Amino acid sequence: MASELPTKLVGTVDCKQGAVRAVRFNTDGNYCLTCGSDKSVKLWNPYRGLLLKAYSGHGYEVLDAKSSVDNAHIASCGLDKMVILWDVGSGQSLRKYRGHAGRVNCVCFNEDASVVLSGSIDATIRVWDCRSRKMEPIQILDEAKDSISNIQVSDHEILAGSVDGYVRRYDLRNGKMNADCIGKPVTCVTFTKDGQCMLVSSMDSTLRLLDKDTGELLGEYSGHKNIEYRIDSCMNHNDTHVVSGSEDGKICFWDLVEGSMSSTIGEAGTGTVHSLSFHPEESCMISASSGVFKLWRPNSYITDDE
Repeated sequence: MASELPTKLVGTVDCKQGAVRAVRFNTDGNYCLTCGSDKSVKLWNPYRGLLLKAYSGHGYEVLDAKSSVDNAHIASCGLDKMVILWDVGSGQSLRKYRGHAGRVNCVCFNEDASVVLSGSIDATIRVWDCRSRKMEPIQILDEAKDSISNIQVSDHEILAGSVDGYVRRYDLRNGKMNADCIGKPVTCVTFTKDGQCMLVSSMDSTLRLLDKDTGELLGEYSGHKNIEYRIDSCMNHNDTHVVSGSEDGKICFWDLVEGSMSSTIGEAGTGTVHSLSFHPEESCMISASSGVFKLWRPNSYITDDE
Protein backbone atom coordinates (compact mmCIF):
# COMPACT_ATOMS: atom_id res chain seq x y z
CA MET A 1 0.00 0.00 0.00
CA ALA A 2 2.84 2.41 0.79
CA SER A 3 3.83 2.53 -2.86
CA GLU A 4 0.37 3.90 -3.69
CA LEU A 5 0.72 6.81 -1.30
CA PRO A 6 1.28 10.20 -2.94
CA THR A 7 4.99 10.66 -2.21
CA LYS A 8 6.15 11.75 -5.68
CA LEU A 9 6.38 15.50 -6.28
CA VAL A 10 4.75 16.32 -9.63
CA GLY A 11 4.29 20.09 -9.32
CA THR A 12 5.34 23.16 -7.34
CA VAL A 13 3.44 26.45 -7.61
CA ASP A 14 4.73 29.80 -6.34
CA CYS A 15 1.49 31.42 -5.23
CA LYS A 16 2.91 34.98 -5.11
CA GLN A 17 0.74 35.87 -2.15
CA GLY A 18 3.32 35.98 0.63
CA ALA A 19 3.19 33.08 3.06
CA VAL A 20 0.52 30.51 2.16
CA ARG A 21 -1.51 29.99 5.33
CA ALA A 22 -3.75 27.21 4.01
CA VAL A 23 -4.34 25.10 0.90
CA ARG A 24 -7.65 23.30 0.29
CA PHE A 25 -9.05 21.07 -2.43
CA ASN A 26 -12.60 21.90 -3.45
CA THR A 27 -15.35 19.29 -3.01
CA ASP A 28 -14.64 17.31 -6.18
CA GLY A 29 -10.86 17.76 -6.16
CA ASN A 30 -10.66 19.56 -9.52
CA TYR A 31 -9.49 22.88 -8.07
CA CYS A 32 -7.83 24.20 -4.95
CA LEU A 33 -7.77 27.36 -2.86
CA THR A 34 -4.80 29.07 -1.25
CA CYS A 35 -4.94 31.65 1.55
CA GLY A 36 -2.18 34.24 1.66
CA SER A 37 -0.53 36.64 4.05
CA ASP A 38 -1.08 39.27 1.31
CA LYS A 39 -4.82 39.32 2.26
CA SER A 40 -5.91 37.34 -0.81
CA VAL A 41 -7.60 34.04 -1.61
CA LYS A 42 -6.64 32.40 -4.91
CA LEU A 43 -8.40 29.72 -6.93
CA TRP A 44 -6.15 27.32 -8.88
CA ASN A 45 -6.10 24.43 -11.24
CA PRO A 46 -3.37 22.64 -9.28
CA TYR A 47 -2.65 20.10 -12.02
CA ARG A 48 -1.61 22.77 -14.49
CA GLY A 49 -0.44 25.34 -11.96
CA LEU A 50 -2.94 27.81 -13.41
CA LEU A 51 -4.31 30.75 -11.43
CA LEU A 52 -8.01 31.03 -12.24
CA LYS A 53 -9.07 33.93 -10.02
CA ALA A 54 -7.96 36.01 -7.05
CA TYR A 55 -10.32 37.29 -4.35
CA SER A 56 -9.32 40.44 -2.46
CA GLY A 57 -11.25 42.10 0.32
CA HIS A 58 -9.75 41.06 3.63
CA GLY A 59 -7.92 43.66 5.67
CA TYR A 60 -5.22 41.33 6.99
CA GLU A 61 -3.87 37.82 6.41
CA VAL A 62 -6.33 35.15 5.28
CA LEU A 63 -6.11 32.02 7.46
CA ASP A 64 -8.66 29.63 5.96
CA ALA A 65 -11.05 29.22 3.02
CA LYS A 66 -13.48 26.54 1.82
CA SER A 67 -15.54 25.95 -1.32
CA SER A 68 -19.26 25.19 -1.20
CA VAL A 69 -20.42 21.79 -2.42
CA ASP A 70 -21.65 23.24 -5.73
CA ASN A 71 -18.43 25.26 -6.19
CA ALA A 72 -20.47 28.46 -6.58
CA HIS A 73 -19.26 30.11 -3.37
CA ILE A 74 -16.16 30.44 -1.22
CA ALA A 75 -16.05 31.31 2.47
CA SER A 76 -12.86 32.79 3.89
CA CYS A 77 -11.67 34.18 7.21
CA GLY A 78 -8.62 35.80 8.73
CA LEU A 79 -6.85 38.16 11.09
CA ASP A 80 -9.28 41.00 10.36
CA LYS A 81 -11.99 39.20 12.44
CA MET A 82 -14.15 38.88 9.31
CA VAL A 83 -15.82 36.03 7.46
CA ILE A 84 -16.39 36.76 3.78
CA LEU A 85 -18.73 34.92 1.41
CA TRP A 86 -17.56 35.15 -2.22
CA ASP A 87 -19.20 34.51 -5.56
CA VAL A 88 -16.73 32.24 -7.36
CA GLY A 89 -17.54 33.35 -10.90
CA SER A 90 -17.58 37.11 -10.48
CA GLY A 91 -14.98 37.32 -7.71
CA GLN A 92 -17.25 39.69 -5.77
CA SER A 93 -17.87 39.49 -2.04
CA LEU A 94 -21.54 38.79 -1.28
CA ARG A 95 -21.44 39.10 2.52
CA LYS A 96 -18.95 40.33 5.08
CA TYR A 97 -19.80 38.91 8.49
CA ARG A 98 -18.46 40.78 11.50
CA GLY A 99 -19.03 39.69 15.05
CA HIS A 100 -16.00 37.78 16.26
CA ALA A 101 -13.90 39.58 18.87
CA GLY A 102 -10.57 38.37 17.46
CA ARG A 103 -8.96 36.60 14.54
CA VAL A 104 -11.01 33.92 12.83
CA ASN A 105 -8.98 30.70 12.48
CA CYS A 106 -11.26 28.41 10.51
CA VAL A 107 -14.36 28.37 8.37
CA CYS A 108 -16.57 25.78 6.68
CA PHE A 109 -19.93 25.29 5.00
CA ASN A 110 -22.64 22.91 6.07
CA GLU A 111 -23.64 20.14 3.64
CA ASP A 112 -26.02 22.19 1.47
CA ALA A 113 -24.00 25.42 1.80
CA SER A 114 -26.93 27.26 3.38
CA VAL A 115 -24.84 28.33 6.38
CA VAL A 116 -21.20 29.14 7.09
CA LEU A 117 -19.57 28.26 10.40
CA SER A 118 -16.53 30.10 11.73
CA GLY A 119 -14.23 29.45 14.68
CA SER A 120 -12.25 32.18 16.37
CA ILE A 121 -9.61 32.97 18.95
CA ASP A 122 -12.53 34.45 20.93
CA ALA A 123 -13.47 30.82 21.83
CA THR A 124 -16.76 30.87 19.90
CA ILE A 125 -18.19 29.18 16.84
CA ARG A 126 -20.59 31.43 14.97
CA VAL A 127 -23.15 30.20 12.47
CA TRP A 128 -24.08 32.55 9.62
CA ASP A 129 -27.09 32.19 7.32
CA CYS A 130 -25.92 32.63 3.71
CA ARG A 131 -29.45 33.01 2.39
CA SER A 132 -30.49 35.79 4.73
CA ARG A 133 -29.61 39.46 4.48
CA LYS A 134 -29.24 39.62 8.24
CA MET A 135 -25.61 40.03 9.25
CA GLU A 136 -25.93 38.63 12.78
CA PRO A 137 -25.11 34.98 13.47
CA ILE A 138 -28.11 32.68 13.79
CA GLN A 139 -26.33 30.74 16.53
CA ILE A 140 -23.27 31.12 18.77
CA LEU A 141 -21.59 28.07 20.31
CA ASP A 142 -19.53 29.29 23.27
CA GLU A 143 -18.70 26.16 25.27
CA ALA A 144 -14.96 26.32 24.53
CA LYS A 145 -12.62 27.98 27.03
CA ASP A 146 -9.94 28.93 24.50
CA SER A 147 -9.37 29.52 20.79
CA ILE A 148 -11.25 27.36 18.26
CA SER A 149 -8.61 25.87 15.98
CA ASN A 150 -10.62 23.75 13.55
CA ILE A 151 -14.21 22.87 12.55
CA GLN A 152 -15.66 20.01 10.52
CA VAL A 153 -19.32 19.51 9.61
CA SER A 154 -21.29 16.42 8.59
CA ASP A 155 -24.97 16.25 7.70
CA HIS A 156 -26.05 16.55 11.34
CA GLU A 157 -22.91 17.16 13.41
CA ILE A 158 -20.38 19.88 14.11
CA LEU A 159 -16.91 18.76 15.20
CA ALA A 160 -14.67 21.40 16.77
CA GLY A 161 -11.16 21.36 18.19
CA SER A 162 -9.96 23.93 20.70
CA VAL A 163 -6.71 25.08 22.27
CA ASP A 164 -8.35 24.31 25.64
CA GLY A 165 -7.54 20.65 24.95
CA TYR A 166 -11.05 19.45 24.12
CA VAL A 167 -12.79 18.06 21.07
CA ARG A 168 -16.47 18.96 21.06
CA ARG A 169 -19.11 17.30 18.93
CA TYR A 170 -22.50 18.94 18.55
CA ASP A 171 -25.32 16.63 17.46
CA LEU A 172 -27.88 18.85 15.77
CA ARG A 173 -30.58 16.16 15.70
CA ASN A 174 -30.92 15.86 19.45
CA GLY A 175 -29.35 19.15 20.54
CA LYS A 176 -26.56 17.53 22.55
CA MET A 177 -22.88 18.36 22.91
CA ASN A 178 -20.23 15.72 23.69
CA ALA A 179 -16.75 16.74 24.86
CA ASP A 180 -13.62 14.58 24.86
CA CYS A 181 -10.55 15.77 26.74
CA ILE A 182 -7.26 15.34 24.90
CA GLY A 183 -5.27 17.28 27.48
CA LYS A 184 -3.14 19.17 24.97
CA PRO A 185 -4.07 22.03 22.59
CA VAL A 186 -6.03 20.53 19.68
CA THR A 187 -4.94 21.79 16.26
CA CYS A 188 -6.98 19.75 13.77
CA VAL A 189 -10.07 17.51 13.80
CA THR A 190 -11.46 15.28 11.03
CA PHE A 191 -14.30 12.80 10.65
CA THR A 192 -13.40 9.50 9.00
CA LYS A 193 -15.34 8.88 5.81
CA ASP A 194 -17.62 6.32 7.45
CA GLY A 195 -18.51 8.90 10.10
CA GLN A 196 -17.70 6.52 12.96
CA CYS A 197 -14.40 7.97 14.18
CA MET A 198 -12.58 11.26 14.76
CA LEU A 199 -8.94 11.97 13.95
CA VAL A 200 -7.47 14.54 16.34
CA SER A 201 -4.10 16.35 16.13
CA SER A 202 -2.64 18.00 19.21
CA MET A 203 0.46 19.91 20.24
CA ASP A 204 2.20 16.91 21.80
CA SER A 205 3.33 15.51 18.44
CA THR A 206 0.56 12.91 18.55
CA LEU A 207 -2.52 12.15 16.48
CA ARG A 208 -5.34 10.16 18.04
CA LEU A 209 -8.18 8.18 16.53
CA LEU A 210 -11.26 8.29 18.74
CA ASP A 211 -14.54 6.44 18.50
CA LYS A 212 -17.04 9.18 17.80
CA ASP A 213 -19.82 7.91 20.06
CA THR A 214 -17.85 6.62 23.05
CA GLY A 215 -14.65 8.70 22.92
CA GLU A 216 -12.64 5.47 23.18
CA LEU A 217 -9.04 5.78 22.00
CA LEU A 218 -8.65 3.46 19.00
CA GLY A 219 -5.18 4.41 17.84
CA GLU A 220 -2.22 6.76 18.32
CA TYR A 221 0.17 8.02 15.64
CA SER A 222 3.50 9.70 16.40
CA GLY A 223 6.91 10.35 14.90
CA HIS A 224 6.25 13.79 13.46
CA LYS A 225 6.85 17.11 15.22
CA ASN A 226 3.97 19.33 16.34
CA ILE A 227 4.55 21.35 19.49
CA GLU A 228 4.27 24.96 18.39
CA TYR A 229 2.02 25.52 15.35
CA ARG A 230 -1.39 24.54 14.06
CA ILE A 231 -0.76 21.71 11.59
CA ASP A 232 -3.27 20.00 9.32
CA SER A 233 -3.89 16.28 9.41
CA CYS A 234 -6.37 14.16 7.49
CA MET A 235 -7.22 10.71 6.20
CA ASN A 236 -6.28 9.66 2.70
CA HIS A 237 -9.00 9.20 0.07
CA ASN A 238 -10.00 5.69 1.17
CA ASP A 239 -9.34 5.90 4.93
CA THR A 240 -6.43 3.44 4.95
CA HIS A 241 -3.82 5.95 6.11
CA VAL A 242 -3.44 8.93 8.42
CA VAL A 243 -1.54 11.91 7.00
CA SER A 244 0.01 14.91 8.77
CA GLY A 245 2.38 17.76 8.16
CA SER A 246 5.26 18.38 10.54
CA GLU A 247 7.34 21.23 11.94
CA ASP A 248 10.55 19.68 10.58
CA GLY A 249 9.52 19.95 6.93
CA LYS A 250 8.13 16.42 6.58
CA ILE A 251 4.84 14.86 5.58
CA CYS A 252 4.14 11.61 7.43
CA PHE A 253 1.85 8.68 6.61
CA TRP A 254 0.68 6.05 9.10
CA ASP A 255 -1.23 2.84 8.56
CA LEU A 256 -4.63 3.51 10.12
CA VAL A 257 -5.07 0.06 11.67
CA GLU A 258 -1.50 -0.85 12.62
CA GLY A 259 -0.52 2.66 13.79
CA SER A 260 2.95 2.30 12.29
CA MET A 261 4.50 5.00 10.12
CA SER A 262 4.45 3.60 6.60
CA SER A 263 6.09 6.44 4.67
CA THR A 264 7.51 9.95 4.97
CA ILE A 265 8.33 12.73 2.55
CA GLY A 266 11.57 14.10 3.95
CA GLU A 267 11.89 17.55 2.42
CA ALA A 268 8.29 18.41 1.67
CA GLY A 269 8.70 22.06 2.55
CA THR A 270 10.88 24.84 3.91
CA GLY A 271 10.39 24.79 7.64
CA THR A 272 6.94 23.72 8.81
CA VAL A 273 4.55 21.91 6.48
CA HIS A 274 1.47 23.32 8.17
CA SER A 275 -1.30 22.79 5.62
CA LEU A 276 -2.28 19.85 3.45
CA SER A 277 -5.38 18.61 1.68
CA PHE A 278 -6.15 15.17 0.24
CA HIS A 279 -8.07 14.61 -2.98
CA PRO A 280 -11.55 13.23 -2.13
CA GLU A 281 -11.36 10.27 -4.54
CA GLU A 282 -7.77 9.75 -5.71
CA SER A 283 -4.31 9.17 -4.25
CA CYS A 284 -3.36 12.81 -4.74
CA MET A 285 -2.40 15.47 -2.19
CA ILE A 286 -1.46 19.12 -1.98
CA SER A 287 0.68 20.67 0.74
CA ALA A 288 1.69 24.22 1.62
CA SER A 289 4.88 25.62 3.12
CA SER A 290 6.29 29.15 2.92
CA GLY A 291 4.99 30.76 -0.29
CA VAL A 292 4.35 27.66 -2.40
CA PHE A 293 2.04 24.69 -2.65
CA LYS A 294 3.10 21.29 -3.95
CA LEU A 295 1.19 18.55 -5.73
CA TRP A 296 1.94 14.92 -4.83
CA ARG A 297 1.08 11.65 -6.59
CA PRO A 298 2.09 7.98 -6.12
CA ASN A 299 5.48 6.94 -7.42
CA SER A 300 3.73 4.84 -10.07
CA TYR A 301 2.13 7.98 -11.49
CA ILE A 302 3.18 8.83 -15.05
CA THR A 303 3.48 12.57 -15.58
CA ASP A 304 1.54 13.77 -18.58
CA ASP A 305 -0.41 16.78 -19.76
CA GLU A 306 -3.55 16.50 -17.73
